[in-house]
Amino acid sequence: MSNIDQISANAIRVLAADAIQKAKSGHPGLPLGCADIAYVLWGKEMNHNPKNPNWRNRDRFILSGGHGSMLLYSLLHLFGYGLTVEDLKQFRQLDSKTPGHPEYRHTAGIEATTGPLGQGMAMAVGMAMAEKHMAAKYNKEGYPVFSHYVFALGGDGCMMEGISHECFSLAGTLKLDNLIVIYDSNKISIEGSTDIAFTEDVVKRFEAYGFQTIVVENGHDMDEISKAIKAAKADTTRPSMIMCKTKIGRGCPAKEGTAKAHGEPLGDENVLALKENLGWPSTEPFFVPDEVYANYKALAEAGAAAEEAWNKMFAEYKAKYPELAKQIEDDFNLDIAKGLIDNDDYWAFEDKPEATRKLSGMALNRIKDFVSGLFGGSADLSPSNISDMKNVPYFSAEDGSGRNIHFGVREQGMTAIANGITLYGLRGYAATFFVFSDYTKPMLRLSSIMRIPTTMIFSHDSIGVGEDGPTHEPIEQTAMLRSLPNFHVFRPADATETLAAWYSAVTSKETPTAIVTTRQGLPQLAGSSKEALKGAYILADSKKDTPDAIIIASGSEVNISVKAKEILAEDGIDVRVVSMPCMDIFEEQSAEYKEKVLPKKVRARVAVEALTDFGWGKYVGLDGATITMTGFGASAPQALLFEKYGFTAENIAKTVKSIL
Repeated sequence: MSNIDQISANAIRVLAADAIQKAKSGHPGLPLGCADIAYVLWGKEMNHNPKNPNWRNRDRFILSGGHGSMLLYSLLHLFGYGLTVEDLKQFRQLDSKTPGHPEYRHTAGIEATTGPLGQGMAMAVGMAMAEKHMAAKYNKEGYPVFSHYVFALGGDGCMMEGISHECFSLAGTLKLDNLIVIYDSNKISIEGSTDIAFTEDVVKRFEAYGFQTIVVENGHDMDEISKAIKAAKADTTRPSMIMCKTKIGRGCPAKEGTAKAHGEPLGDENVLALKENLGWPSTEPFFVPDEVYANYKALAEAGAAAEEAWNKMFAEYKAKYPELAKQIEDDFNLDIAKGLIDNDDYWAFEDKPEATRKLSGMALNRIKDFVSGLFGGSADLSPSNISDMKNVPYFSAEDGSGRNIHFGVREQGMTAIANGITLYGLRGYAATFFVFSDYTKPMLRLSSIMRIPTTMIFSHDSIGVGEDGPTHEPIEQTAMLRSLPNFHVFRPADATETLAAWYSAVTSKETPTAIVTTRQGLPQLAGSSKEALKGAYILADSKKDTPDAIIIASGSEVNISVKAKEILAEDGIDVRVVSMPCMDIFEEQSAEYKEKVLPKKVRARVAVEALTDFGWGKYVGLDGATITMTGFGASAPQALLFEKYGFTAENIAKTVKSIL
């Protein structure tokens, strides 16, 4: 590499150090340590165009170690993605474009929200799977429409997290040769040397996964870094891991190679020492020489030329393969399922008792023919949670065109991979037992923050699981997911509500959805309707304008509540039954609609749900009651458990009487 290359890499270091020092907060260690890697990757090896951050065939870069965000912000500024020096000066400040960790949708050029270590690695695997899938479906000889790489950069912490094992084990199995993992191995953690807790041979670990492994002994030698990336690209049979041995805080004499470089500003004196050590031409904060900006501009123009060539190729492709080109657009069309709202075939069902997990599978297999971008699967449970698309091949190393995915028993990795698929622009979904949603929650939290419509199928709901007992009976998980902002939890009661849940999920653009289904069969309900799309509705109304009481229920407890209404009617008590399959969507409705369903003057209310009561207080109020779980379940047939814990029509009726 030339002198201008080294100065340009040092510009990343200087801008990062100045921004963190001005904010008096941040993590300088990674930006200083990885500046050479980042410069070579973004400047010499990645195809990207700052003028169009959404170019479909761009290489993706995921900074899994999101705490090192100033590395990314420096790159985005220098390459001309729209971040100004003023934006860098507002690092970590309220409403700035440069928050403490990278945020998807917030700043142009950010491919994923990262920070929780390891998750960026797994989302990168999802993106790589999406690229391989689209390439297998659409590339033709002479027309490599989808032909890009996914790069993930992370450090020792990412490698320690269990999610990295899950996702890379699958990536090796699938032979994702478009995935290049760059491991910043600086042997430092917050508490000191990584030797205190992390002594495994990471190279051997990746070899066991089926990766090509490349070691760059000096992670600051740009020529060696470039050779390693080229070697990774040259291997078309497997993913690659490049271990770059670096010095954390590179260039800062007092902190280089120490834990103190990780998560605190360098200090004014050390920033000056850094600049002196690098031979930087000015001590003025945020100063970058004109020749450095000119170099980055030239590199950016090369990226624009790459897109221009791709656009020309794709125009020829569209002329030669118009139907395939249209199908590509359909795969990325998030509005394509909206027509199902008036499709009678979609909303049809047999009037017989059925487990909602089976009804969910029915809905999925109707949707798959309309939503060609649907791409997902289960954590080794598809026969149980009915989550596979029938007559559709499975995605594999041999057949990338498959839309079904065997995730294996990897709930955490699976959910992050589904996020990566959704970030790519397709409809990612994943499935497991509801009790294992505990493993998925951190990734679903990121779905909510990123505002991406990943769909989760969670089967085997509540104590209805029965004989498997309390370890497999989800009690508190619904409350956990309902607590997430911008997240929809559907607990449908029958076929119509299950179809509504799926319709809501595949027409959402910015909100993830969990569809929670039963193991046991449930009857079809006479009053069930598409109003389930409003989150809650009057399923069985009172004859009076003002009901004596309101029973609110979801899922498997709705039909029991309808039976309780019949019992109460025999005693002259006229109640309304409200089905509330999705609290979150009900809260989004107008005040008028909410008042219509749950009038404030009716204070006698009973909520019924075979889960914890957390969250029901705002609906039943001080005068109401809940019939819910106060502890964990037990191992017994489902019907006996419902009787034991009070989920019977008789007990509901008794409770209503007690509050009147």
